[in-house]
Amino acid sequence: MKKILGIILILVAFVACKNDAQLNLEIAAIPVDITIDRFDRLFAATTPEELPILQNKYPYLFSQRYSDEFWVAKLSDTLQKELEREVDIAFKDVAQVEGDLELLYKHIQYYFPETSVPKVISIITEVRNKVVLTDSLLLIGFDNYLGEDHYFYEGVQTYKAKNFRKEQIDVDVAHAFAKAYITRPKGATFLDQIVYEGKQLYLAEVLLSQKSTHEIFSYTADEYAFAEANEVNIWEFFVSSKSLYSTDKKLALRFIDPAPFSKFYLDFDNETPGRLGRYIGYKIVASYMNKNDIPLKTMLLQDAETIFNKAKYKP
Repeated sequence: MKKILGIILILVAFVACKNDAQLNLEIAAIPVDITIDRFDRLFAATTPEELPILQNKYPYLFSQRYSDEFWVAKLSDTLQKELEREVDIAFKDVAQVEGDLELLYKHIQYYFPETSVPKVISIITEVRNKVVLTDSLLLIGFDNYLGEDHYFYEGVQTYKAKNFRKEQIDVDVAHAFAKAYITRPKGATFLDQIVYEGKQLYLAEVLLSQKSTHEIFSYTADEYAFAEANEVNIWEFFVSSKSLYSTDKKLALRFIDPAPFSKFYLDFDNETPGRLGRYIGYKIVASYMNKNDIPLKTMLLQDAETIFNKAKYKP
């Protein structure tokens, strides 16, 4: 009997690997070509006399709230010039970034063929907005990805600065897509919120099939390992504290919103990564998808209660 079960498991694994390989080939064959339009360099090289030409070409990048004098002054602004120099050094070659985005959009087109590939433009935002995604446009603030130890990020909290890396660009774009696609829950329970977050993480994982899981969570490898090692304890805490069906808004602050650590109000809090509610939400969604033959799009539209009940989640 053990030999038969072993053979069955090997066959199942073989079929799964074959199916994954076929899926990867189909996705790789989808034609997507992304070339990043380096607006950051164009602006850096523009003179006051040439500025109107740039404004006519990229009107959506020049807010009408600011006068022409403001933009002329920005051309020679000390901070702007320093940002331009550092971005130019860090992003002298953007082939890897373009390749990562092409692979991401191949996946998006496979699962969401109605989605068009946006025009991608690199900008400088004075370390404010990382990515802005619309139906036809993707803006990437390159100055947000200079490396976690860059001097521009001195004073920025470590839990934020650790993700100011090039490796997070496609992750941030995938999350921006997921957030735009998935409707916020109508319910206000903690379960509603963590399942909503779990959907986003699950979708991002599907779209970033070549990415490390901890990167998708914006965790370090050690932070993700902590979440995995303590999954049972985290779940038992949520159950025993009757948090799942609570509408206490503080739960989001403690376990969902960006933070240096999760707040169990216990002695070991400082040892935990932030946003552990999202991790549990992802595990619930993953369990639901593993135990039910459900298309990805159907899951994304499903309510939290149904997902939770059919997930039979038990860490």
